[in-house]
Amino acid sequence: MIAVFDYGAGNLRSVRNTLAAIGCEHEVVRDAAGLERASKIILPGVGHFGQMMRSLAVRETLLSRIAAGVPFLGICLGMQALFESSEEAPEAAGLGIFRGAVKRFRDAVRVPHMGWNELEVQAGSRLFAAGSRPHVYFAHSYYVPEIPEASAVCEYGVRYTAALEAGNVFGVQFHPEKSGPVGLEIVRRFVAC
Repeated sequence: MIAVFDYGAGNLRSVRNTLAAIGCEHEVVRDAAGLERASKIILPGVGHFGQMMRSLAVRETLLSRIAAGVPFLGICLGMQALFESSEEAPEAAGLGIFRGAVKRFRDAVRVPHMGWNELEVQAGSRLFAAGSRPHVYFAHSYYVPEIPEASAVCEYGVRYTAALEAGNVFGVQFHPEKSGPVGLEIVRRFVAC
């Protein structure tokens, strides 16, 4: 069963519609028992980093399931949660699966970054077709700097990680559920992992 985790503020309806459009059975879960039943986990995120991390009462279960090899996809704030911290809420600890802090876009660009942007896909990605340069939809004010695990990068005043892949852990800064046929294909590829 694919679990879509509801921490109280995620973009659940669009994610559920995407999963339904590709014929994927799923369940919205709100507790550790739901995560324990999951064969794959999706964490859609919108809002504030600190609020999300305070709302993740299942933190230890989530970390345990990821460590056990359960495929995980973090969307937008759900990807940012994988890091140690964020400039948005320096007092709030992230999940710490990846080292480093999420940064805020500087004054050189309009914030939030909203709209369609092209991705530069890295070789060996499992979420994207080889050699593709897809356009996807973003809505965010904070970003993950470019890291070795980046499977796609984007340019918006600075090059940053638009998607990451490391073993069973996947993250996308953009919203595949709002990115049309390209987004459907990305979610389909995650489901197939």
